[in-house]
Amino acid sequence: MARQTPAPEARSVRLLKVGEQVRHVISELLMRQHVHDDVLSAHTVSVTEVRMSPDLRHATVFIKPLLGKDEDIVLKALRTNTAYFQKEVAGKLKLKYAAKVRFQADDSFDVASHIDSLLADPRVARDIVAEGDTDDSAS
Repeated sequence: MARQTPAPEARSVRLLKVGEQVRHVISELLMRQHVHDDVLSAHTVSVTEVRMSPDLRHATVFIKPLLGKDEDIVLKALRTNTAYFQKEVAGKLKLKYAAKVRFQADDSFDVASHIDSLLADPRVARDIVAEGDTDDSAS
């Protein structure tokens, strides 16, 4: 009997669940300062998201240091300790394969603040109000 492949929805839910588990493990390691690195001990780092590859062999970990300070230094320290994080994730999560961890800076906060600044521009606000007035008159 052939094995049925799960629906795309089920695969994506599994990817999200495993990504969230990896995020919790890495966040806990950083929070409890289990990594013996002076740079990581001196900074508070948020793990904002973990994206898993469809085969669960690769995990892209998005991080943001508190207040965005020393992002390059923190990324370098995390990348230096990648083997430790991979070993800990593999030990805590019982998966068929140990995921290779890759750290990346999370720029979604920068993009969001840029969009907020664009929406706060008086010219854009004027256009949004004008567009809202035409919608009300059509009703």
